[in-house]
Amino acid sequence: MNAVTLSSNKPSVNDAVNDLKQQCGDFEPKMLLFFASSRYEPEALAGAMKDAFGDLPVFGCTTAGEIGNGSMLKESIVAMALGDRIVEDLKVGIVRDLSDPDAIRSVFSDFESYYGKPVAELDFTEYVGVILIDGLSGAEERTMDRIGDLTNVLFVGGSAGDDLGFRATYVFADGEAYTNAAVLALLKPATEFDIIKTQSFAAMDTKLIPTKVNEEAREVLEFNGKPAATAYAEALGVSPEDLPAHFMQHPVGLLAGDDIFVRSPQQVAGESVIFYCSVKEGIDLSLLQSTDIVADTRAAVEEKLQNLGGISALINFNCILRTLDLEAGGLSAAYGSLFSDFPAIGFSTYGEEYIGHINQTATMLVFR
Repeated sequence: MNAVTLSSNKPSVNDAVNDLKQQCGDFEPKMLLFFASSRYEPEALAGAMKDAFGDLPVFGCTTAGEIGNGSMLKESIVAMALGDRIVEDLKVGIVRDLSDPDAIRSVFSDFESYYGKPVAELDFTEYVGVILIDGLSGAEERTMDRIGDLTNVLFVGGSAGDDLGFRATYVFADGEAYTNAAVLALLKPATEFDIIKTQSFAAMDTKLIPTKVNEEAREVLEFNGKPAATAYAEALGVSPEDLPAHFMQHPVGLLAGDDIFVRSPQQVAGESVIFYCSVKEGIDLSLLQSTDIVADTRAAVEEKLQNLGGISALINFNCILRTLDLEAGGLSAAYGSLFSDFPAIGFSTYGEEYIGHINQTATMLVFR
């Protein structure tokens, strides 16, 4: 085995990190990725992980719930140690200020120096990126847009959480904890890899076209030329007052062929609808109907398992809205068990990253 999954729910930082270190045993990984509940003091956790694992590239973020050992967890730390038969090489960079327009270019310059070639020339079949980003920054869209401008390498990941406290989320690297920041890791896998993007929705016939938006605030003021909340409620046949109760099961989505990129509404504000990700004016959005998360995810994972001929490691960035939906339906154990037959970790995110910023989706990095 060239991937080891670790987890601990010990309440103290030192005890939990020592527990992870002991579970790692004599295995000598190439990198270690971890996801931690916000119950752990972030600076102390970052330092303890650095002390425990030395010069090994160690990076991670805070969560709104963890996935490990075939279970959905809370108030724990999960980690994955990957060996050199899965990761041939990697370089970790830190975007320390998401408001700095030059910060991502600086990180990519470090990638170029490390790998000895322009990031724009890297083969997306040979390299893959992981992004962990402050989930309260509101900067995911412009960060992903900038990455897409600089490279064809796909970056997959999630927005850090804080157990639904919505106070502060953190990313970790080099023994430090950062807010208003992102950690970018550029990997050169030693084996075949792929990405799963799965969301449990079907498109309905109804279109909601944003005709007036405040994109920066992720606010839609009008759909189809009407006040946004009124038009959304009419499309569902409910009153504007009842509309928020239907958001979980009926978000909207941008269709690309048969693929859906979900935009999830957060709240009604006056006659506007505030979303968890930005919505562009004039795009065709379809009203969506929820389907079976467990069955849909099982099918997506099994398809990838067949395509790759086996999975040696899987990293799951799973939307907190999916987690809440699973909890409401008593399906958390069934979902967690989908990842019990191979090394897998993940966390409940405040948004998912894959060709942009999306919601109510699971994005997964999978290694053969």
